[in-house]
Amino acid sequence: MANIKSAKKRIRTSEKARLRNKAVRTGVRTAVKKFAEAPAAERPAALAATVSTIDKAVSKGVLHANTAARRKSRLARISQAAK
Repeated sequence: MANIKSAKKRIRTSEKARLRNKAVRTGVRTAVKKFAEAPAAERPAALAATVSTIDKAVSKGVLHANTAARRKSRLARISQAAK
């Protein structure tokens, strides 16, 4: 256990950030699963919702911009192939 006051605070703040980041990452995974399970007719709307969720994760610093771009590209390719 930390003895220095700033180290104790850092432990508390990093735990809060970890839980926030975990929630955002889980939301991204859920959105991707909903996209994958969506029927072909609803794929465009599901793609838009998933891309929005991924972009929000990037703005919060949970996902790297290139990682988000790669995931969105893969989802778009899947969506186009389903047509």
